[in-house]
This record gives sequence, C-alpha cells and structure tokens, in this order.
Amino acid sequence: MIVDCHVNLWKPEHVRPLFAAGTTHARPGAVSPLADPDTVYAAMADVDKAIVFTLRYADSAGIDGDDEVTAEAVRKYSDKFVGFAAVDPRRADAMDLLEHAVEDLKLKGVKFGPIYNGVSLLDPRMVPVYEYCVRNNLPLTMHMGTTFAQNAPIEYGRPLAVDEIAGRYPELKMIMAHMAHPWAEECIVVARKRPNVYCEVSALFYRPWQFYNILITAQEYRITERDKIFWGTDFPFAHVRESIDGLRNINAQVEGTALPRVSTETIDSILYSNPFQHWWHGGLSL
Repeated sequence: MIVDCHVNLWKPEHVRPLFAAGTTHARPGAVSPLADPDTVYAAMADVDKAIVFTLRYADSAGIDGDDEVTAEAVRKYSDKFVGFAAVDPRRADAMDLLEHAVEDLKLKGVKFGPIYNGVSLLDPRMVPVYEYCVRNNLPLTMHMGTTFAQNAPIEYGRPLAVDEIAGRYPELKMIMAHMAHPWAEECIVVARKRPNVYCEVSALFYRPWQFYNILITAQEYRITERDKIFWGTDFPFAHVRESIDGLRNINAQVEGTALPRVSTETIDSILYSNPFQHWWHGGLSL
C-alpha cells in the first residue's frame, strides 16, 4: 500500500493573490493553484490512500480553506481519501469549528501550521487543541520548518517545541511535516526520543542534496528502523510520480563516490509506510 500522508485541498474561491505571489519561490517550476476534490483525486491515481486537508492560512500563504470541502471530498471519494480538520487557534470559534469537523463531518485528524498561523506550539491557545486530540484519538500533523511565505514567523517551525509538547501529552500522536527542513537533525532526534512523534518527507525531493543528507542522518540515528518516517507529496506543491522517483533515485547524485548510500530498506520503509497503523490507537478502520 502507498499512502500519501500530506495532500492539500481547496476550491478556487479559497485562493488569495498572496498564494501566487509566494509560490514563485516555493520550488523549481510553477505551483498550480488547482486543488479541488476532483483535481486531487485524479492526481492521486497512483496511490492507495491519501490524507487530505485544507489550509486556513489566508494572511500568510494565501489559502482560506473550509473543512466542509474536505468532508465533501471524503464523501465523494471515500475509497481513497481520509480527511483531517484545519485549525487556526487565533479564531474565537477555533474549537467550535474543530468539534464540528470531527463530530459532525467525521474528519479523522488535525492539521496545524504554527508558522502560517503565527501561533507557537507552546502558546496557551493550543492547549484545548491538544486536549481535544487526545480525548478523540486524533493525530496532529504540523507544518514544521521553513516556508516561502513572508508573513510567517519561522521560529515557530523549530522542532524543539515538539519535544516539549510531546512530553506533556504522551498520548498525542504528533507528525512533523517536511522533516522540519532545514532543521531536519532536530526533527530526527526528537522523533527518536519521543515514542509519540513521527515525521514525513513531503516536498523534499526537489532539493536532492538536502534530501539525501536528511535520509542518511535518519539512517544513522536509526529512526528508519522504527517506522517513524512516512511518505507524502504536499500536492499541489509536488506530485506523486516525481515524489516517488525523487525518493527511489536519491543515490544517483552520489554514484562514483565513497559517500554512504540511502539503503533500499530505508527507501521501501518510507514509501510503503502505513500511518493508519501508527497514528491511531488500535489503528484506523478504513
């Protein structure tokens, strides 16, 4: 089974001009603003399951999404999609929206971007979110690391805050997206230390030297042996085939050298990892 654990979802009316302005610096090549349910389903043709969520990052990344769209996509494409709720703890109705998303819309996890929402993981406004996640068996995926967006405090993307929260809430499953680049070493040592912390490699392959070093470091710290790293695309910022090829061909750049190799076992363990067995107590019925 191939599971894409990081897929963005929104409709055209959720896209603000800020999105196009920022994504010109996101990666080599253009980033399409199209991420409606039908477009996403077509893009996920080569994966078995996809975890989808919208973004509430209007003032930073230029997406002001809606959990209703996520729920609509899951209803339409229940064979493939598992939906997460998006939380912005700055909003007075943040917990009302989260409760609606989980209890009425039946979404199965939570997505949060500390840098995009301008709220540290250590902020008291996050406490009700953590407590709700623990009570309801909801994994928390976090955008960690840097960004292209100018209106985002990068300091909130450092993984050391994850270490503290994971210690406070040992039952809370926390997933650091993008290996918290460029602080991947911090990400790796926190994931090694905390049993309830995981990470994933979405949108990393197009920086191949950085990606190679991240995977070698993960091997050296042996978290690749413990099902701690999951695969994803970050669609529409990256697509399925290029993300798979980027992982499988990671050693091409060091051929003819004495540099260490990312093992086949590491590559396969990431590509065929199954978050549904790890992020929910007792697994998740699909």
